[in-house]
Amino acid sequence: MPRIERLNLINSITGIKPANLVGTVSEEGSTNLAIFSSVIHLGSHPPLLAFIVRPAGEVNRHTYENIKATGVYTINHVHRLSTTRAHYTSAKFPADISEFDACGFTPQYVDGFPAPFVKESFLKIGLRFREEIFISLNKTTMVIGEVEYIMLPDAAIDKEGHLDLEVLEDVGISGLNTYYSLKKVAQYPYARPDDAFDYLHEKPNSK
Repeated sequence: MPRIERLNLINSITGIKPANLVGTVSEEGSTNLAIFSSVIHLGSHPPLLAFIVRPAGEVNRHTYENIKATGVYTINHVHRLSTTRAHYTSAKFPADISEFDACGFTPQYVDGFPAPFVKESFLKIGLRFREEIFISLNKTTMVIGEVEYIMLPDAAIDKEGHLDLEVLEDVGISGLNTYYSLKKVAQYPYARPDDAFDYLHEKPNSK
């Protein structure tokens, strides 16, 4: 396939990916904000999240450099009304220009935690860097952090701790530049073998 068509196809075949803004600050105090669609859950105890940083030389690595320098960063869900501004944080701004300023986002801080959160985000996560894994196949790096802070509206979480991304008005990403709204379709109980047959075959409207 032609290069661009192949790139777009391979970037899209995994389906909808989470849209997140990663906020960091340099040792000199310059803030940085960049959109990532590679954030994944690694475990809940300890609470670990990871994302992928592209190879050095391909893109500005201000996010990675700031994380390694300060040891902290934030992950902020992208709200449906912020997609245009969030998308343009991927532009190659010089290190001395903050994407917060250039793209119209507001930095928000927690005492004792220097990395900036995104005020406009409905769900904000503060993380401390724990480990990095170099992937030799394509020279990318997996950055792993431990969750220290979570900020979100009370209405977006139920008594069992489940999030409602529709209430948060989150968006997802397909490929590199296509954004989708998220709608809750269903919520099921924890899957147990003994319950599976009854649930799948005897309950009406279970499909």
